Amino acid sequence: MALLDDLNWRYAAKAYDPAKKVKDEDLNKILEAARLAPTSSGLQQFRVLVVTNQAIKEKLSAYALNPEVMRDCSHVLVFAAWNNYTSERIDTIYDRMTEERGLPQGRFSSYTDKIKGIYLNQTAEENFIHTARQSYIAFAMAMAQAAELRIDSTPAEGFDNAMVDEVLDLHAKGLKSVTLLYLGYRDAEKDWLAPMKKVRNQMDEFVIYVD
Repeated sequence: MALLDDLNWRYAAKAYDPAKKVKDEDLNKILEAARLAPTSSGLQQFRVLVVTNQAIKEKLSAYALNPEVMRDCSHVLVFAAWNNYTSERIDTIYDRMTEERGLPQGRFSSYTDKIKGIYLNQTAEENFIHTARQSYIAFAMAMAQAAELRIDSTPAEGFDNAMVDEVLDLHAKGLKSVTLLYLGYRDAEKDWLAPMKKVRNQMDEFVIYVD
């Protein structure tokens, strides 16, 4: 029941104590949880940028729905997905797989040829939709790990993706921002959501059994 306890504990913090910072060792655990997340074809089609520089956080906060939350949190994690699939990106991952598993190069060529035949014939927009979806799995893993460490988090969409991409120069990295995750420690006195009950659909509404 430990995971369920953690998920019952967490909520989207609405105010952070700027004086309290997440320790590096705890941050690394959160990032490792994201790194170990499953992805389609094992391609890890996204990266996580870690922002702690206050000046950069101030720039980014101008394009966020809750700027004060971004400014006051300890760390901002930016989940950014590949802007497109390429043969090189696919081959790089599978070359690493074969090398680290002690397999001959080209061991997975029939499979990589198959997925290249799918992705390389789609538009960049279609491919970004797919790569972005992969990042959400890791995003959830990061929030769960933060909760296990009793570190508050706030998942954020609703920001100006184009401007965030510009500030972080994501285009040069072949990436586009998908979601933001704020990490830190709640300011319970300022956070209007902190004392409120967690509300979700009842299980008999949420789950549909198909016989």
